[in-house]
Amino acid sequence: MILGAITWDVSPTMFTIFGHDLRWYGLLFALGLLILGPWIEERMWKHEKLKPEWIASLYYYVLFGTVIGARLGHVLFYDPSYYLANPLKIFAIWEGGLASHGGTLGIIIAVWIYSRKVTHKPMLWTLDRLAVPTGVVAAMIRLGNLMNSEIFGRATSSDLGFRFVRSREYWTLVPDGVLGCHPTQLYEAFCYLIVFAVCMWMYWKRDDARRYSGLIFGVFLIGIFLSRFIIEKIKIVQEPWELNMIDQIGLNMGQLLSIPFVLAGIWFVIRALRNPVDTNNQLFKSK
Repeated sequence: MILGAITWDVSPTMFTIFGHDLRWYGLLFALGLLILGPWIEERMWKHEKLKPEWIASLYYYVLFGTVIGARLGHVLFYDPSYYLANPLKIFAIWEGGLASHGGTLGIIIAVWIYSRKVTHKPMLWTLDRLAVPTGVVAAMIRLGNLMNSEIFGRATSSDLGFRFVRSREYWTLVPDGVLGCHPTQLYEAFCYLIVFAVCMWMYWKRDDARRYSGLIFGVFLIGIFLSRFIIEKIKIVQEPWELNMIDQIGLNMGQLLSIPFVLAGIWFVIRALRNPVDTNNQLFKSK
């Protein structure tokens, strides 16, 4: 059966209360970051019989690291001139503008502080465990982007393209509204869920968080940012100046920022496989 392009006319607002819109994006963001991620992490903590106060602190470090890092990433990577001219706008997160690369850096910095202040364990000990549920959190955020009709791909003749009729960018790309655009939010969400499944398998079935320091984190970085690098190829750019960037170096900002994370992931994987942990000596040290 041949399908036509899907008309995506979903309102980004669930409902309005006291003059304020409650949006699907916020719900999905919270579902991933505040509910699903912590629930999985708590199960891991109980499985390893780790200190409950450690995970209570981890919530706050990750939450603030994610939001602050993602916001500053957008400010610095995508529109620094605007925010230098309007510095108070940096705090206007409700107007949109969060960068996943910045969020990842924010989490890494938060984990560095957390490791020094709370667990007194190596950063990779925490990052290996934190990476396990992060894929599902990232998938929820991309589904939120879908509900906002934002961050989609170029026009396509594919029958499974989406007509994002609520988006001005869509009508700029497809003035006649005939073609759909690549639903890259769904492509990324699907890839992130695969990464999540692989990390869960590595943790629960292979015990890799205990056997190899940095292996799960490395696989996570490769899976998330390699898929991001590939899918960015068919995305519309977030800022007009990225068109010149593509003409000059063949990459947009999202792709350029993904390369260091992929390379770091490869390095962590190689390092972990070459230096397995002596589990006989480490068995009781995390209790």
